[in-house]
Amino acid sequence: MRATVRAWISSQSLRTPNCSPATRTSHWARSRRSSTPGRWPALTHQHSDHVAELDAVLDRFDTDCYAFGNHPERTHELSDGDEVVIGDERCEVVHTPGHADDHVSLVGEQSLFSGDIVVYNDGAFDDGSFGRTDYPGQSRERLIESIRELLDRMPDTVERMYAGHGDVFSGDIPEVVERALDRAERREPKYPDK
Repeated sequence: MRATVRAWISSQSLRTPNCSPATRTSHWARSRRSSTPGRWPALTHQHSDHVAELDAVLDRFDTDCYAFGNHPERTHELSDGDEVVIGDERCEVVHTPGHADDHVSLVGEQSLFSGDIVVYNDGAFDDGSFGRTDYPGQSRERLIESIRELLDRMPDTVERMYAGHGDVFSGDIPEVVERALDRAERREPKYPDK
């Protein structure tokens, strides 16, 4: 079975401060044969395309689940300003609603785990895109505020972005996030033909 969980696995537990480059839960779940103590998914948000197989991952690896919003499988709450460790890197939890009310991004010195708030390429735009905001409960204005907040709290040293859709990107991440902000601020439909 190919898991469709788009979350991130940490090699250490939540701390209030910590984070680092990780792999998508789906990749980790396919590549491991037994539970590895100290690894857990940190959900960026709870849309079905990100958590459809979460129960299977949690059962298979008998692990905790960290999330900002209420989720029946959440064992630990993430809050804005918390720090988590992913791999060897400390990351700050940044609440970034707009695409989803419970959306968070994880910001480290070298890595950004952006979920759907900002992506590198997703079929709508290449080299800087953003999560859609045309469904009920979503807000383009709040997404724009969240991207600005993310830029304010993201160091210039970030050089890798792990998004919920599209490719992992290495390069000038602040520039990509700025481009996504510019495109979101135009307030044009992300998918004009749909």
